[in-house]
Amino acid sequence: MPSFRKPAAQAKHIIKQKLGINTARHTHKENKEPAQQKIHSLGTTRNYTQALTRITKWIQENRLGDLKNLNTETAIQYLELRGQSVSQKMLNQERQAVQLHLGVKLPIIKSELSQTLKSRAYTEKQIEIISKAQTPKYQLATQIAYTAGLRAHELLTLRLQTERSASKHRQWSSNRFIGKEGILYTVIGKGGLIREALIPKALAAQLENLRHSPIIIKDRNIHYQQHYNIGGGKDWSNSFSAACKRTLGWSHGAHGLRHSFAQQRMNELQQRGYFYETALGIVSQLLGHFRPDITEVYLR
Repeated sequence: MPSFRKPAAQAKHIIKQKLGINTARHTHKENKEPAQQKIHSLGTTRNYTQALTRITKWIQENRLGDLKNLNTETAIQYLELRGQSVSQKMLNQERQAVQLHLGVKLPIIKSELSQTLKSRAYTEKQIEIISKAQTPKYQLATQIAYTAGLRAHELLTLRLQTERSASKHRQWSSNRFIGKEGILYTVIGKGGLIREALIPKALAAQLENLRHSPIIIKDRNIHYQQHYNIGGGKDWSNSFSAACKRTLGWSHGAHGLRHSFAQQRMNELQQRGYFYETALGIVSQLLGHFRPDITEVYLR
């Protein structure tokens, strides 16, 4: 039965069991498993309590029980959502607090906020040059990521829209793909959000030629079910950055492709007569974060 205690009280109760203040640090080395670690400072106690309070509030708001019901899958979902609005430092701190509570190591989640602040868009010509310097497997992934605005790990989750529907708990604009032609697919984004992505017919045909029976792929310690033999995740991201440096002499990272996509789609929508705020809201849905304020960072 879920606890009806306030989030702060639940967090304090959990942290109290993990305190090791006034004990020798060498008895609780940092390289031990999370279940064996202890908290040795008042600052860390405060920060971890605040972190667990935030996740408990989120758990209650989403009717997922209480802090005792938290599992690895739900924790990763929460951290992915948090990564859209907090810095990498804050996200790492929350991950450490949660894994201390769960007693297991969690994969490092990248802050999308940090990525958007650092990344910059590529021109269409630059993307063409970069993709030609990649192997066919990664070349197709680069072209799809650019035309559909996908994250690296989302390439691993591609499915035809006829095989999987977009998340029902979101209000999707009916004008997302206006003026565009292609085949609808779905991908699983941050926080488990499933959204539609439109892939040009020529690229979709290449993708379908690479369809295989579902296999489990591990990327950054997270498992994905993959249905197509194309690049994705860290391997594709590394391939893209290496190709950038070989051809351009520099790299903004694969995340810069989402900047390119956002800027291009904003221009297309505004040319069709959409007001800036309306176009911004549509692009935020296409990017899969429903945060127009974050989308604006992509447009710099």
